[in-house]
Amino acid sequence: MGDDFRSSQPIYLQLADRICREIVRGDRKAGDKLPSVRDMAVEAGVNPNTVQRVYAELERMQVAETRRGQGTFVTEDVARLRELREELMHERIASFVRDMTEMGFRAEEIVTGVRAHMERSLDTAQGGRTE
Repeated sequence: MGDDFRSSQPIYLQLADRICREIVRGDRKAGDKLPSVRDMAVEAGVNPNTVQRVYAELERMQVAETRRGQGTFVTEDVARLRELREELMHERIASFVRDMTEMGFRAEEIVTGVRAHMERSLDTAQGGRTE
């Protein structure tokens, strides 16, 4: 079962980003073992060399570490994982603000729009209740 990949970015970076988002979301925790290169390749529908590159990128980012003979693991450096969370948040916010600005929205409109969206989302999450 292969993933759908965007042609605008290398597949290995898309997979590394997916794993980082899983870590930030809490689906993968500090010290968790990542699937073997072969298993991840089958799961993602990519060549094992691509997964090897993904794991090398995660190591470069200090998000994962390979233990000889044991496999690749999410780093146990909790401070680094907190940094990763902050980095991803700031990257997404910067991208969003850049897109909105390119469409002609002013900072005040963006902030107002985000607040309104969050209020609607919270209201929906609470089952339409207003407290």
